[in-house]
Amino acid sequence: MMNRRAVITGVGPISCIGSGREKFWQGILAEKSGIGLLSRFPLMGLEPRSAGEINDFDPLAFFPAKSLRRLDRYAQFAVASAFLALRDSGLEWSPEAPDPRRGVSFGTALAGICNAEYEHDAFLKGGFKAVSPLLALQVFGGSAHSNIAISCGFQGVGTTNSNSCASGTVALGEALRYIREGLADVILAGGSEAPLSPLTYGAFAQIRTMSTAEPPQSCRPFDLKRDGFVMGEGAASLVVEEYSHAKARGARIYAEILGFSHNNDAHHMTSPHPTGITTMRAMRDALSDAATNADEIDYINAHGSSTQVNDSNEARCIHEVFGVHAPTIPVSGTKAYTAHPLGATGAIEAVICSLAMTEGYLPPTLHYETPDPECALDVIPNQGREARPRKILSNSFGFGGINSCLVLGAV
Repeated sequence: MMNRRAVITGVGPISCIGSGREKFWQGILAEKSGIGLLSRFPLMGLEPRSAGEINDFDPLAFFPAKSLRRLDRYAQFAVASAFLALRDSGLEWSPEAPDPRRGVSFGTALAGICNAEYEHDAFLKGGFKAVSPLLALQVFGGSAHSNIAISCGFQGVGTTNSNSCASGTVALGEALRYIREGLADVILAGGSEAPLSPLTYGAFAQIRTMSTAEPPQSCRPFDLKRDGFVMGEGAASLVVEEYSHAKARGARIYAEILGFSHNNDAHHMTSPHPTGITTMRAMRDALSDAATNADEIDYINAHGSSTQVNDSNEARCIHEVFGVHAPTIPVSGTKAYTAHPLGATGAIEAVICSLAMTEGYLPPTLHYETPDPECALDVIPNQGREARPRKILSNSFGFGGINSCLVLGAV
């Protein structure tokens, strides 16, 4: 079973630069940020003003009107991205023909907490009878993978992890494990997040991790003047399939998941370990799991959250892990496109990496104007590059000291 390979055969991004493979990739090629002024609710004196809002998502394009009451925005994103990925993959599926060899691995940081926030307002105004009886089924994180499984008839493994901003990457790593160990032939993997509500947005503003600069320049990974991350919403699903299963049906293969790692700093909830030792270990472990040498990586999609400490820590760790090769490896911080949809980010960035391989284009780091001596990397500035990377490292780091990395390879 250990020789079973996991490949990506379908992608379904939902983001502020476009949803679905074609629109999303056109958004990347446009080299323009999807970040703008937050309009979902009044700012009420908050200093951060930016967000990656999705304003063109129409749930009626994916669900019958009568079923929408059962799904909050978080679950709508999750299930809709799953539909997009499955359509893109060409894989046949039906809830009327359930398959125990197919499963779901999803990730989120906050799940349905924002819907609970709105329902709490209803409770304060009208008591318990004013609260939706569906709230208990909407607020828990597992509503994503559960609703995907129900909608698609996937009776195999089903799980949703909550590993902060690394959740989407962890979901893909778990998909790799399920395929390798023979527990499934197909895993629908990804992440979803819908965090733009007053209390949630305000809570992050209170801990002063969010940018107060004017959008869209408010997210500028690795730039000397970066001052914090920008919260966004969105989702991405990827169809992860056993290689021979994909080949037998003539599937288009975007990339192979070669390796994965996951560890914890065990240091602090918001600051990385000052030595970077566990961040470096995560990168090295992913390379080892992928049987890949450091000099074989052609491109790095960085976590690049646009915070002072995290970007400089990541850059320093890349230098330590890749040594003399570090200054020559192209690096992108693509959150300048999509903002930071927390637990969905790793999955969205895995879509970017997969398409970079097949389309021969490395996206830039937008709004990169003033190099930071502490981030002395080949940060692709503002305009993308034509290139066909054979192996890619994608980094995801989150609150709680969580580090997770993927290595993708061309097939």
